[in-house]
Amino acid sequence: MPTPATVDLAAFYANPDRSVAVLNYNARFITSIFDLVNSDELASFVQVFLADQRTKVPAEADATTTFNLATPAVYLATIKAILTDRPDAYQRFQPAEILASIEDLYSYYRTFLRVATMTSQQNDVMASEFMTIDQRFNDLVIRLYRTIEEKLQGHANQVYRQVNAGSSACMLLQQIAWPAPTEYTSLQDIPFISRLMLRPPMMVHTKSNKRKGHFTASATNPIANFTGSATDWYCYPAMIGESLAYIYFHRDYLASGIALANLFQLADSQAIAGKKPDLILLFGSPSAAGDEQPENGHYFYDEANGVYVGQVPYNDQTTYFGYMKKMCLTLHNLHMIAEKRLPIHGSMVKITFTNGQTKTVVFFGDSGAGKSESIEALQAVADDQIANIETIFDDMGSFTLADGHLYAQGTETGAFVRLDDLSSEVAFNNMDRGVYMNPEQKNARVIIPANTWSRVVAHHEIDMWVYANNYDDAVGVQRFADQALAKETFIAGKRRALGTTDEVGMSTTFFANPFGPVQEEAATRPIIDAVFDQLFADDVYIGEIYTHLGNDKSQEKLNASARALLTELLAL
Repeated sequence: MPTPATVDLAAFYANPDRSVAVLNYNARFITSIFDLVNSDELASFVQVFLADQRTKVPAEADATTTFNLATPAVYLATIKAILTDRPDAYQRFQPAEILASIEDLYSYYRTFLRVATMTSQQNDVMASEFMTIDQRFNDLVIRLYRTIEEKLQGHANQVYRQVNAGSSACMLLQQIAWPAPTEYTSLQDIPFISRLMLRPPMMVHTKSNKRKGHFTASATNPIANFTGSATDWYCYPAMIGESLAYIYFHRDYLASGIALANLFQLADSQAIAGKKPDLILLFGSPSAAGDEQPENGHYFYDEANGVYVGQVPYNDQTTYFGYMKKMCLTLHNLHMIAEKRLPIHGSMVKITFTNGQTKTVVFFGDSGAGKSESIEALQAVADDQIANIETIFDDMGSFTLADGHLYAQGTETGAFVRLDDLSSEVAFNNMDRGVYMNPEQKNARVIIPANTWSRVVAHHEIDMWVYANNYDDAVGVQRFADQALAKETFIAGKRRALGTTDEVGMSTTFFANPFGPVQEEAATRPIIDAVFDQLFADDVYIGEIYTHLGNDKSQEKLNASARALLTELLAL
């Protein structure tokens, strides 16, 4: 079925192919029902809706009496007649059929990710009121829908459900001056997101639900191919760990762009004014000339300006949020390696026991190894022995050596996790904060906030570091007595792939981290050596936990391994 054409008005953008809509309140803010029904914005969307519906109408339907086969002009004229109680409102179409179509129109609009925008020039009133302004539009859309509905059905509703009728989110935008080198002046007009309001739970649907391949180095700076403008691009300024990142994305990637708010700290606009970032990402930009695998993402180190530049091209595959997250982390990890810090692909938790002890544990491994599952199993088997488990980082962190001490820091303030990996308790408890990606599909994901940025980037000591082994048949945990064997196991990065990427079966990834260490293996190896030397010198527990997720996925065996881990922790 052909996709309806994109709407691109000053105040309203809608791309049916990507199910994304943008409402620009600065271009036009509608304040009444009659302004809305007479607007070009509604007329354009009705045209999109009817184009979508025409293929769903039975071939034998009478075009003169079928409401969904009406022209947009007739469709809107009928709605206006109903609103003004004109006697000819039902001359051509039956009330029941009109009501069914209005329900479909309302539902179709709400399948779009609808993001409202307002631009502020450091206006404190606008900054404090932008959510109120957006709520007025939300109320207006609900009121229009209910007025038509109740007129058609002939009575008021007995039950009202306050859904997010107008927008799914609202962004307050701001122009921020930063010292862009000459090569980057094309970015200067693109507005920064300074405030963001989400209406969770957000259900987002993308055309792809799996990541493929690795990000590779480019010989050419991707900025050379950048052609975006302030009309169709936005910048999310993020703190990724302690790295300042300017994440530029095309409006068709708003699902990934606003979901960043649940994963990375939105940098304060006043704090970043006048600052050059450590990282720049161009998401939805053409690949640089000569790049191999142009359908995938690339990165470039601009040595002259001291900035890492990433690029992810515009295509259906890259609509999966994993591309946004992993390219951000790749750039950050490359920055860490350059600073002689060791990127860690894993989860870190601080456990407070009921006996007063606290222990910090890092679970290490590639996607699907069982890092998150091990933490959940540990919590499940602990009974009353654990008072609290605090997540420091969920997917990526770094180890830093300084003055003979080793400490860990996180990168993300949230978690991007498979719904299948979450207990129903965790999933439901976070519904009011989550951004859900393709919840009805395999590899469905949710992005939920987990901790504050200041807590994530604090210097944390390490009590235990375990490799998540999902391929061996053993049960429990083992501690490595031999440093060389431990290092060999961690560097090999073995796992049985679980379908979260395009890999199948047994795989190996250098240091279990395809986002930085794989690309810069030679620079990473001496950092690994120094970290292991320090950990063994400090007698830190280095071991592996058998998760069984790549074999029989036995919860009983995973729980047994978690109990063994708990015993080891309490003995430290």
